[in-house]
Amino acid sequence: MTTVLDRTADPRLLRGRGAVSNAAGRYERHGRVLIDDGWDDGWREGDDAPPPLRTEVIADATRTIIARNQSPDISFDRSINPYRGCEHGCIYCYARPTHAWLGMSPGADFESRLFAKPNAAQLLAKELSAPGYVANTIAMGTNTDPYQPIEKKLRITHAILEVLRDFRHPVGIVTKSPLVLRDADILGEMAEMGLARVALSITTLNRKLARAMEPRAGTPARRLETVKALSGVGIPAAVMFAPVIPALNDEELESVLAAAKDAGARSAGYVLLRLPLEIKDLFREWLEANRPDSARHVMSLIRQMRGGKDYDAQWHIRMRGTGPYAEMIARRFAMAVKRLGLNKELRTLRTDLFRPPRASGQLALF
Repeated sequence: MTTVLDRTADPRLLRGRGAVSNAAGRYERHGRVLIDDGWDDGWREGDDAPPPLRTEVIADATRTIIARNQSPDISFDRSINPYRGCEHGCIYCYARPTHAWLGMSPGADFESRLFAKPNAAQLLAKELSAPGYVANTIAMGTNTDPYQPIEKKLRITHAILEVLRDFRHPVGIVTKSPLVLRDADILGEMAEMGLARVALSITTLNRKLARAMEPRAGTPARRLETVKALSGVGIPAAVMFAPVIPALNDEELESVLAAAKDAGARSAGYVLLRLPLEIKDLFREWLEANRPDSARHVMSLIRQMRGGKDYDAQWHIRMRGTGPYAEMIARRFAMAVKRLGLNKELRTLRTDLFRPPRASGQLALF
């Protein structure tokens, strides 16, 4: 079994990261914890800061690129994740536990040891060309962000969009990054045909809170500017207020939706904080480190919306929760959407334009 090292003896190592630990995942038999016994010649209080935890990119040798699901409480049945792990470092990210499948920690490893799929575009073209393939919207950004920092250099998401455009295949994107504007030309062309939409995830307008929760994601102001820019070139833009965290960001629900509407967002959605598997411990650690005075209160409210537990994975409940507090959030969201005129035109992306290779090129002349 892989042994995961918890690189947290000196907290400065994780400066600029979301997780405050790197404990072994649930499949590991052993874990090691790095401690300072006082005899080491390493860093001492007052010394120069140690080198930060560096981001490592590993080639992912996946053989397929379209992931399928049959979940009854989400709006898509297929998705693409160009990357495993996410450098944005959002402490609440429900994709963190997937790193345990790789023998790594859902903590700091998830945001510093990343897997990239360099052959994603070629794999996608092959899968879309398969006989009998039926088009339906492909979701991107539902697990890890397709526009996280390494995309600027690797351009895997860009290559995927080129394939989707050429095949006239619909795509819906969720991101926290202004980098999506780099691909505004492709997305704009697709949007004109009813094939693309983009949602910006905005959890708070408080830059300090965003910095703590989502250390390497775009600032709230830049995300709003991205909504405005997308809308300005005809790309349908939405806002996702996700996750809603009681006693931490839930008071901003109305203000975030209003700011997004002013920026040009046409639609909105929300998801309640989810704490499956290792995330519950990572989130508690983060609360204790960043919100020690309110940590117990936040967790108490979370349990009130989860039937007394940290998390309830039941279909249709996992996204919205139960109980009075969850019902209040749902009512507030519905009232804000109605008042702001959001979600009036929720158009389904087109699938009838899908054009497999055999219908293109010279054959199209006959």
